Amino acid sequence: MTVELSISEGRVASALREEFPGLGIRYTVVEAQPRRSPSGVREHLRYLSNRFYGHRALNLRREPIASAYRVFYRHIGLDPDEFRTPIEAASLERLRAGGFKSHGLVDDALTIGTIETGVAMRALDADRISGRLGLRIAEPEERLGGEKQGLKLPDGTLVIADDQVAVGLIFGDTAPTHEVTRGTQRVAVCAIQVQGVPDISVEEAIWNCVNVLKGGTPQQTS
Repeated sequence: MTVELSISEGRVASALREEFPGLGIRYTVVEAQPRRSPSGVREHLRYLSNRFYGHRALNLRREPIASAYRVFYRHIGLDPDEFRTPIEAASLERLRAGGFKSHGLVDDALTIGTIETGVAMRALDADRISGRLGLRIAEPEERLGGEKQGLKLPDGTLVIADDQVAVGLIFGDTAPTHEVTRGTQRVAVCAIQVQGVPDISVEEAIWNCVNVLKGGTPQQTS
């Protein structure tokens, strides 16, 4: 099944653009509800597990896109050997579990998008988003999701935000108010781009995720 996409480019605060050239967030919204993955998706995960051997996982950090995220992590004060980049985290889980295990349609779509391309992917409840998504630095005393019980964000934290609140850390937690849940009707599929990650890889990652969510039968790539 081929899905036509309209991919939006999110805002990036000017201070971040100056400090981190190439940083961006791109996303699209798709009608999809969380559910158990169909057999085609589970089969594709098994296919990826067979392709993703231990040697590649151990040498993953040398690949251009994986390396680009590692460099960015260091620039923002994260040790990539302690806080794993998305594809490294997925690959280590594959080694631990003996394969890419199914965790439901939305999570599986993100896994497939990330493993196929190396791009860092996120999913949000699109109906909880106000306006346009973007990347910025957390405001003083700001909390994730804008609620009093939300995670207090340290000064300088990079966040994904809509027009009103921070909806998630750039890599990490999502505000509970914006997580994909059983009641979700529309999913915002997001890709975080850093310098060294090609536009075509970002578009492919989003397309792969949406194709899984809409069709449930991703194409196998060589």
